[in-house]
Amino acid sequence: MSREKEVFRPRIHGKLSMYVCGVTAYDYSHIGHARVYVFFDVLYRYFTFMGYEVTYVRNFTDIDDKIIKRANDLGDDPIELSNRFCDEFRRDMASLRCLAPSLEPRVSRNIDQIIKMISQILENGYGYVLDNGDVYFSLDKFVPAFPDCYGRLSGRKLDDNRAGERVAVDDRKLNPGDFVLWKANGEPSWESPWGAGRPGWHIECSAMSGATLGSSFDIHGGGMDLIFPHHENEIVQSRAACHESNITYWMHNGFVTVDSEKMSKSLGNFFTIREVFELYHPLALRWFLLCTHYRSPINYSESQLQNASQRLFYLYQTLFDAKRCVEGSQKEEKSYVVSQKAAENAKALRLSLRSSLADDLNTPVTIGALSEPLKLMNELLHSKRGRKDKSRYSSLDLLRLEVEQALEVLGFSVADYSQALFLPTCKALKRAGLTEDELLLQIHERAAARASKDFGKSDEIRDKLSSLGISLMDGGGDETLWRPSVTSEECF
Repeated sequence: MSREKEVFRPRIHGKLSMYVCGVTAYDYSHIGHARVYVFFDVLYRYFTFMGYEVTYVRNFTDIDDKIIKRANDLGDDPIELSNRFCDEFRRDMASLRCLAPSLEPRVSRNIDQIIKMISQILENGYGYVLDNGDVYFSLDKFVPAFPDCYGRLSGRKLDDNRAGERVAVDDRKLNPGDFVLWKANGEPSWESPWGAGRPGWHIECSAMSGATLGSSFDIHGGGMDLIFPHHENEIVQSRAACHESNITYWMHNGFVTVDSEKMSKSLGNFFTIREVFELYHPLALRWFLLCTHYRSPINYSESQLQNASQRLFYLYQTLFDAKRCVEGSQKEEKSYVVSQKAAENAKALRLSLRSSLADDLNTPVTIGALSEPLKLMNELLHSKRGRKDKSRYSSLDLLRLEVEQALEVLGFSVADYSQALFLPTCKALKRAGLTEDELLLQIHERAAARASKDFGKSDEIRDKLSSLGISLMDGGGDETLWRPSVTSEECF
């Protein structure tokens, strides 16, 4: 909570415990959600790569006023509705290549733990029960007992909690900043010592993190919007319940914005992950999100998503070509020593992977470090000088393996490059508004124009396709290949 970079020191040597606040499952997830979980997925992958035994917990909130309202609107059962959208969220995360967490607790399955924690808070004197059965946390009782605790994360003071400033307005509260631990009203409900009801928002994560990781653990994270009131209130209620609660590091990612406003469902300016998948490869969205440092805001941009898609295509095409080239070579051709330039490029990427991610997970620098190895691979693959280089095959193999290692940590590794290339080409055709037959017809017309030396028409067709995001590559003889518009210079 120093708001500065610190050397990471785990509570237990060689092990890491991490809790990330999950989604409230009542609808399809949007790009803002994708940013949170892609970032923490890279963090999870990085620590695993560095040899840590990681316990990664990401919850589902499946009891909430928004869920109940949506279920009532649809005439559905709240828990069944939430179960459905938990499954849809998992599908989105799998498409984004986010690894499954170690544990995914749900509020509805942890009611006993939540009731136990509320009881501890009341027993310790830091809460109060209203006549109707609502239970509130008392900041007036807590702050004098732990004067250095409240506001340490958010920088807020108790006096800042005026009505309307991200705190719920309720005349029954003893302090405007007091927050609900147990709600007595409505359905669904569970029996408790204070009557039937359901948990408040903040107590859920405190109880579930405590049940899965204990009262103290290494990293707690989520979006920047959770710093206050959610995470601030988590801290105080956990301390109130067990006194020794301590989270070593808090990590929060910046917002995804649209026209400089935070993307959110409440503002109606959001795009669902599924909507983006309609036009772009899921990993293009992942690339787009990781090209900005996680703490900085990122502005949603169709052009940047298209650039990400093109860069991804260039990446996979290079790896596909390199793998095919090496596999097609003779045994003696692979026996030459790797060139000094290739060895230096491979070493630089290896070092950058570790140093840039160790530096506050600086993924833009890591992605940028792919530039030189990929450029050299294309020189070895396609230039006359590269094709004559005796170290060509051994150098290509080394560079490919180093790039693939980096992609594994960043979450871009794929089992089949040809399949990975197929989807971006389909998405490119959809964005261009063309079928493959229509595109091939234009390529054929261009070939006929070139054959008749009508270079004006040939250039016109090429330029038109380029404006639609389609690049043509003339090979030997009459062969013309097409791919999503991209050059190595544009990629990094």
